[in-house]
Amino acid sequence: MSDDMLRAPAEMKYAEELDWLESIDDGPKPFSWRLSPRMIRLFILGSERSDGLDREIPQKWFGDRSFVERSIVTLASDRGLLLIGDPGTGKSWLAELLAAAICRNSTLVVQGTAGTTEDHIKYSWNVSMVIAKGQSRQSMIPSPIMTAMEGGVIGRFEELTRSTSDVQDALISILSEKYVSIPELDDDNIVFAQPGFSIIATANSRDRGVNDLSSALKRRFNFVRIPVVTNKKSEAEIVRFRTEELLRRHRIELDLPPTLLDILLQSFADLRSAAGAATSDDEKLESALSTAEQIGVLEDAILHSHFFGDRTLRAQTLAGSLVGSLARRSPEDLAILNKYWHGVVEPRSKKEGGDWPEFLEGGREAIATLS
Repeated sequence: MSDDMLRAPAEMKYAEELDWLESIDDGPKPFSWRLSPRMIRLFILGSERSDGLDREIPQKWFGDRSFVERSIVTLASDRGLLLIGDPGTGKSWLAELLAAAICRNSTLVVQGTAGTTEDHIKYSWNVSMVIAKGQSRQSMIPSPIMTAMEGGVIGRFEELTRSTSDVQDALISILSEKYVSIPELDDDNIVFAQPGFSIIATANSRDRGVNDLSSALKRRFNFVRIPVVTNKKSEAEIVRFRTEELLRRHRIELDLPPTLLDILLQSFADLRSAAGAATSDDEKLESALSTAEQIGVLEDAILHSHFFGDRTLRAQTLAGSLVGSLARRSPEDLAILNKYWHGVVEPRSKKEGGDWPEFLEGGREAIATLS
């Protein structure tokens, strides 16, 4: 069934694996969880030989074990979990995997924006039914959060700090009292959260100051800060994992040369160093230079090679995708990339050779085209 979707949620994508883990899981489970905390950790971080399983469980999220364990313990205590970090650190993916493993439903999601209202986290009404039969539980449209409360499962709130303070405040009673009142109804006017209900929220650390969380709401969440991946080996594993998923989804047979992955990783490392040394915003790329953006650059290059190239990923195509993806401001970003290409890529291509000269030329052509 997941093959018929553009993107299957984790509980469908890994359904067979989750079924198998559930069948062998004899550990203690909080509430009505489908898997025990130990098995959830194994599902997310992958199995090791010492686990003694009859099959290998692949790693799905790449990060410190302690972040996953703290997240699981938080949800087992029925407190809200807030995953906070820079863009591209895998917060949403970790939230999805946790929900999939705990209750086999990661789709009860509210997306926080400036337009998110209190109705989006509580309930609204089917107007035609209200006109015909009046307000009742049947004419009420529960939010994903309310649906999670009634089912005793995990609700998710993406980009919490992008929603207004009124919306954030509406979460306080849900997280503390664990019920929602429906004043429009005379009877059956309270929805109580069932055991197992909790909320996993995510927040972008770069949104600080947009809509800061109140101290009352902060007290109702346990914070888990997800740092930017700086280890090249770990970052390479993440990029390779996501790229292999992309190739399977598009049914593309294309080799990813390790040398080109090294060039991509090195380029982002160089640009991050330059951004760290910059003295003003005009000297920094607008891009966050996250791992997610590396994956986006590689995805663009792979699809371009597949549809418009000779189905072989080349350094020239990779360079064009990198410039096209990161040059968001003109002329500031183009000037920064041009400086990088002349000051770093050109000397490196002369010294190291390999795919660097072709990468150099591809970047020059892309910059000239955009200038």
